[in-house]
Amino acid sequence: MNKVKILADKNNNVVTISPNNPEYGWIFVEQLSHQLEAGWLKPVVRKARINGKVTDLLNVDYKAGQELPGQIVVLESLTPFDNENPDRDLKIAGKTGVICRYFDQPIYRQCYYTSNINSQDELINHTNRDEIRDVLTAQKMLDNLSLEEQKEAAL
Repeated sequence: MNKVKILADKNNNVVTISPNNPEYGWIFVEQLSHQLEAGWLKPVVRKARINGKVTDLLNVDYKAGQELPGQIVVLESLTPFDNENPDRDLKIAGKTGVICRYFDQPIYRQCYYTSNINSQDELINHTNRDEIRDVLTAQKMLDNLSLEEQKEAAL
């Protein structure tokens, strides 16, 4: 498994200060991993936030690109992680915009960093594959129509 790396913003800042409360902030981390879902293995880039008080985050003195021991773990749930803003953590099927569901319930998804290498993902397989497939097919048809219109306009 690849190491977890510290990310920086475009100004090379590692710590992001919360716009809602400047006493708190976060550090973004990422990891290249492999995920097995519904029998398919695929490489994925996982990202997570390490939250904390700004003073504590600055004191650890992480640098962009620095590697941390541990991993980024995925936790999926049928109950929202944030009751005030439940839509924030909805699991969306790629670029389709379709919310992944387990029967009639939306699936919520969060990624978090842990130094515990024995932690494991807790995934929920969605049951609305047909809906997602239909939207993907419609999007491909629209993309093809758009390409045809562009070709005709160029002639």
